[in-house]
Amino acid sequence: MKEINRNKMEILGLMSGTSLDGLDIAHVCFDFQADKIEFNLLHSHTFSYPDAILEKLGHVTKMSAEALQHFDKELSLCFAEMVSEFMQAHALSSTQITAIASHGHTVFHQPQHGFTTQIGCGATLAFHTGIDVINDFRSLDVIAGGQGAPLVPIGDFHLFGEKAEAFLNLGGFSNISFKKNGNIQAFDISPANLPSNMLMQSIGKSFDQDGELARSGNVKQDLLRTLNSLNYYQQAAPKSLGIEWLNDQYLPNFDLHLSLPDLLSTHTEHVAIQVAHILNQEGLNSVFITGGGAKNIFLIERLRVHFAGKCLIPEKEIIDFKEAIVFAFLGARHLRGEHTNVPSVTGASKELCTGVYHRAQ
Repeated sequence: MKEINRNKMEILGLMSGTSLDGLDIAHVCFDFQADKIEFNLLHSHTFSYPDAILEKLGHVTKMSAEALQHFDKELSLCFAEMVSEFMQAHALSSTQITAIASHGHTVFHQPQHGFTTQIGCGATLAFHTGIDVINDFRSLDVIAGGQGAPLVPIGDFHLFGEKAEAFLNLGGFSNISFKKNGNIQAFDISPANLPSNMLMQSIGKSFDQDGELARSGNVKQDLLRTLNSLNYYQQAAPKSLGIEWLNDQYLPNFDLHLSLPDLLSTHTEHVAIQVAHILNQEGLNSVFITGGGAKNIFLIERLRVHFAGKCLIPEKEIIDFKEAIVFAFLGARHLRGEHTNVPSVTGASKELCTGVYHRAQ
């Protein structure tokens, strides 16, 4: 590992979420010298995936082992091209960036079987960008008996802790973090954007703008009761969701004879009910909401119907890039030799400095 300034560093955080919106890149400067960690989001951008990459991401779980290995490298080359374009656009040199912290793209997440898999080869990314890379932040936590997720809560409380009592991310899945008896608690609540995006693809669109199509539909009570009764919602934390659960347990309940607006409306109501249930159950009075779902006007309206507390929506850059900012923060903590997981959140047996370091050659 190269010599670094442990107290001040510039990190590129890379986040590729299950909703397939693209690759989020956040250029963040961290200052650890004060009592409070200071951060500054210097630049940010979301790169859409080329059609060929997007098509492969859509069926990546069905690939053969050989095809997945090939795509792992192909996706990382795509990441490297996007990083290079980002660097050029903002006149950044590789010497001023301490490291890239990459979440990668989740293919499999089965902590109950002892593994989680994110593709986007770190060695390939380091070689082609000339910048050191930290990736694979989840595997060590799973090896230690944890869920490997969520990892964002450590950033919620170090970087945004004064904003609200709870932090909600509405991405492909909804996840929450809050403090209970002085300990951070966090887990996946429910599906969020991923099912609605998949439904919208049936009419050639990537998402339901502002939730307007969902607003035009009617909630189907039988379907809503079925979704609300799924076993996952009865399980105690720590717990997390993956695409496998979505395909096996959630989506098969959708009667495709129902209209698209009715399916979207019912799904939206389900998400609002499940999120509000947790907020109300834990006696929380305010929630800081980020992720693409924070811009879904109809979903936020429905959440406000079911939750009496304050729903706080930050500026667009934080909505869009909070997870990339937090993974940059995890990269900085890795370089400082600090723990990046929270055992009370993931269920791991101890605090761990997760992530795999790849030195640029």
